[in-house]
Amino acid sequence: MRVALGADHAGYELKEHLKPIIADAGHSVLDLGTDSTESVDYPDFSAAVGRAVLAGRADRGIVVCGSGAGAAIAANKLDGIRCAQACDTYTAHQAVEHDDINVLALASRVTGIALAEEIVHAYLGASFIHEERLIRRLNKVLELERTRQ
Repeated sequence: MRVALGADHAGYELKEHLKPIIADAGHSVLDLGTDSTESVDYPDFSAAVGRAVLAGRADRGIVVCGSGAGAAIAANKLDGIRCAQACDTYTAHQAVEHDDINVLALASRVTGIALAEEIVHAYLGASFIHEERLIRRLNKVLELERTRQ
């Protein structure tokens, strides 16, 4: 799987830690920055990850900021991106299996490194379950995105 990875300054160190973890699991990593702990704006990196997924340069994305909230909000502003923040493994795999998320948001100031690794493995190891009830719900989400109402 091709994984786009982006972070703001607060998420930089966790992003750097996760790159080899993701690669060692057999995935290719597209690092979209940032490249230091110097203050930057999280929407820029969430947008870069989301655009890479939408353009087909990545199959899934991971965005990291201090709380995970801002990165998730920004990523979800792009039509076609379904981003969820996860601070536990259950949410990470369930959001893929039931909600077909294509971007995961991580909270570097909340989630420890070992747990973040487990969350990433759960996210990347999960697949959408093509059951009628889940497809019906996903279609309702897509309709909300389409109409914005």
